[in-house]
Amino acid sequence: MPITIEIVSPFSDVIAITPPLFEDSRGNFSETYNKEELERAGISCSFIQDNQSLSLKNGTVRGLHFQKPPFAQSKLVRVIKGTVIDVIVDLRKESATYLKSALIELSAQNRKQIFVPEGFAHGFCTLEDNTIVSYKVSAPYSKPHDAGIFWNDPDLGIEWPVESNKAILSEKDQALPTLKEFLKG
Repeated sequence: MPITIEIVSPFSDVIAITPPLFEDSRGNFSETYNKEELERAGISCSFIQDNQSLSLKNGTVRGLHFQKPPFAQSKLVRVIKGTVIDVIVDLRKESATYLKSALIELSAQNRKQIFVPEGFAHGFCTLEDNTIVSYKVSAPYSKPHDAGIFWNDPDLGIEWPVESNKAILSEKDQALPTLKEFLKG
């Protein structure tokens, strides 16, 4: 049984993937990554590292993060436990969807994964306590190339599922520049 593919609007190259689930009296089994299946779906990416985060509380926001070239990263994101609203923002100046965003629910229950190409800022907000997010990346972490945009910048117009005063953020994410500051460079 092949994976299920859906394009995440308004983008043509952000793809939600749902791998098949096989169930029996013991439980279930799912192939969570298959390079050949992804290539058939139009995703050709060499992932070099797996990352995982545990967010203890509902309302935890991580993002909006990205890396600048030559260490820009594509990501394949999935939730192992819990639920998140995953957020992506197109930062590719030449793109027809420049500065547009999309939100998609990823959960252990729906098993959806999202492929985020290079050139996008990425983040998420947890909807459950003890949420575990796992993601593959195509380039190693590089501190000099690490960047981000403040998660709740009104210029981005993202409708996050948490109120600003209730969001749980790292000190690093609280200090990220606004979109205008980022664009000034």
